[in-house]
Amino acid sequence: MKAYRCRVCSAPLYFENSVCVNCGSALAYSRAEREIVPVDQAGVYVDADGWIWHVCRNLTLSGCTWLAPLQGGQCSSCDLTRTRPRDTDTAGLVALPLAERAKRHLLAELDGLGFATVGKSEDPKNGLAFDLLSSSSSQVMIAHNFGVITIDLAEGNDAHRERIRARLDEPYRTMLGHFRHEVGHYYQWQLVESDPALLERCRALFGDERANYQAAVDRHYAEGPPAGWTATHISSYATMHPYEDFAETWAHYLHICDTIETAVSYGLVSADELNAHERFRDLVTAVWMPLSTALNLVNRSMGKDDLYPFALPDAVLTKLDFVASLRPAVSIPTR
Repeated sequence: MKAYRCRVCSAPLYFENSVCVNCGSALAYSRAEREIVPVDQAGVYVDADGWIWHVCRNLTLSGCTWLAPLQGGQCSSCDLTRTRPRDTDTAGLVALPLAERAKRHLLAELDGLGFATVGKSEDPKNGLAFDLLSSSSSQVMIAHNFGVITIDLAEGNDAHRERIRARLDEPYRTMLGHFRHEVGHYYQWQLVESDPALLERCRALFGDERANYQAAVDRHYAEGPPAGWTATHISSYATMHPYEDFAETWAHYLHICDTIETAVSYGLVSADELNAHERFRDLVTAVWMPLSTALNLVNRSMGKDDLYPFALPDAVLTKLDFVASLRPAVSIPTR
């Protein structure tokens, strides 16, 4: 995540700020500018081109801080939410802001990397949509299905998520991680499976995605990961099926890119060092590995578990290189 500063007083800001705690200015996020901007008392912002923007109507409902093109309308992030808890679902609505916050973080990162996010309202066949469902009343399966990503809002509850993490013996489990993983399925569908040459390269690295998925799930939970999996996969879950290997690798690509951007923004890593590496794997070995080791030690100094409890063997670096090669050459402008 890039560093933000208040345009009124230059105080540092968090991505989620709706008010500057230093000068009291009301704020909103301009996706078009990729900046946090001041808004007037009516929640209005006029950009340099004369476009008039309004604070998203979901500021109170879900803590949305983004700008919308219409007064009383919702922003482009909220537009992607196809389903949310009913107004009578109190528990679901309490959990909604954390999921929406993670979605906005994801979209901002995808914008910065140049990956287009088109909603199903614009492209019903290939677009993206999110069903943010509460498992307080019925079971919810976190999944991707032809552009629709389903997220269980209960994952925002720390105790609930930790129980599942421990039961599945996972080293890492977060709401943002779920969004990053599931959107990996979406981009594999959109960017890889539509290109025969890319699909062939993908299968050579990750395996044949046509393998029976349910049989792979049953085998994984009955037998566990294969022997020696740590030399070839980023996580135990990645060994289950080629689809999951790609999505896990994609999620780690986003983990690494976002954290390195934050480190550069705050002077922990120099921009020159960042630009010195043409291959993503070289960036990982030269920058990410030392940085993540230092961050792990900082966490340990605070009595916390490692921030990034993963090893990156050569086979995984090759997979990360493939995922990084999918990045568009030019960033996608968004209004």
